[in-house]
Amino acid sequence: MTGTKTKLGCLVLGVMILAGRAASSAPGPDVVRCLDVGPVWSGHFVGFCLLTSPEGQYVAFYDSDRQMTVARRDLGADVWGFQKLPSRLGWDSHNYVTMALDETGCLHVSGNMHGHPLVYFRADEPGDIRSLRAVPAMVGHLERRCTYPKFFDGSEGELIFTYRDGSSGSGNQIYNTYDARTLTWRRLLDTPLLDGRGLMNAYPVGPDRGPDGRYHLCWIWRDTPDCRTNHDVSYARSRDLVNWETAAGQPVRLPMTIQTPGLVVDPVPAGGGAINGNTRIGFDSQNRPIVTYHKFDDEGFTQVYNARYEDDGWRVYQATDWDYRWYFQGGGTIHFEIRVSPVRTHSDGSLTQGYHHDRYGSGTWRLRETDLKPVGQIQERRQWPVSLVQPESDLPGMQVNWRGDSGTSGRPGVRYALRWETLGVHRDRPRDTVPPPSILKLYELREP
Repeated sequence: MTGTKTKLGCLVLGVMILAGRAASSAPGPDVVRCLDVGPVWSGHFVGFCLLTSPEGQYVAFYDSDRQMTVARRDLGADVWGFQKLPSRLGWDSHNYVTMALDETGCLHVSGNMHGHPLVYFRADEPGDIRSLRAVPAMVGHLERRCTYPKFFDGSEGELIFTYRDGSSGSGNQIYNTYDARTLTWRRLLDTPLLDGRGLMNAYPVGPDRGPDGRYHLCWIWRDTPDCRTNHDVSYARSRDLVNWETAAGQPVRLPMTIQTPGLVVDPVPAGGGAINGNTRIGFDSQNRPIVTYHKFDDEGFTQVYNARYEDDGWRVYQATDWDYRWYFQGGGTIHFEIRVSPVRTHSDGSLTQGYHHDRYGSGTWRLRETDLKPVGQIQERRQWPVSLVQPESDLPGMQVNWRGDSGTSGRPGVRYALRWETLGVHRDRPRDTVPPPSILKLYELREP
């Protein structure tokens, strides 16, 4: 990839799709090709990564012995090359693996961290996973308690790496930028972007580029490892990831803290029914940002809310009227009874939003743009083939996991995905018995 400014990367935080997409009666894509990658750990869910470029395809996963492994093949080839890395998974579902390509085509891999020292590998040669080697430090400071690694592109096409330094309830968000000429990392910011001041930590979603060209970021604060203590849904935006502002365009000083004025979208209190992992950023037809989350209503039931920034500030609109309270508490990775998607503009110009509820089912709402209220359901095409939605294993508790492609093959109408089967999350605790390894498979898909 020498000479190109395009870099590719992926972030894995949980099961990728809403069950509503899978539950649709609409047809799914056709399977063009299926290729086995190899046997993988199935004792609990943890995220893998698929990264396709025109020069080759990469898969990062934990093998049947829980060892971090990278596979690569040339597009069109049937044979994978493998490189095992010196990092082994425990029982923590936070410890996904992620990767990206820099502008020279060299691979970067990180993962298997939940409040642990930095785990990071970099290839010395473009397209050569055999040249991956452990890099013990990026910058060398605040790298002893790392969680949630993410690679993405900066405003000038540079490779950015972010992670949380600290722990749940006490941490801050760090950003590094990579210089491919000198093979070195430096801090993008001279201060954390989000800082809990030792009292809390932020769970960010993004930053992602919106239709207005800006980077958009939303987050929720959390006081302790107990997931019940999430509070204060917040938002900020930036053009360059260095200078940040409120939705009203007012500059903010870094680091952003709970005291920074103008950032709170909805002051949901701790114990108010909001949770990290279920905040989303979408946009309406005028490119106005919409932050989606859930919280308890006045009667104590869990409802989905869409907050939009309008001329007079953030307006909060209730999207549901469910009579069910999802109560969660404690630490460790939990099963989400409710999942929401960001608000999106449909091809016909209307607004839509996907959802899943363990009790009330799944689907996609059509939203009225004036007040973001659901006014009906739309039928969306299945994201995955109908025949592959259910587990092949007959062991109780097994689930199907899908991971979409974070890169691109440059082939119109063709996309790739990973599929494997595991038991679900288990609050990051060991199980007494585990199923045999499942087979990680790569699917080439095409819409009919």
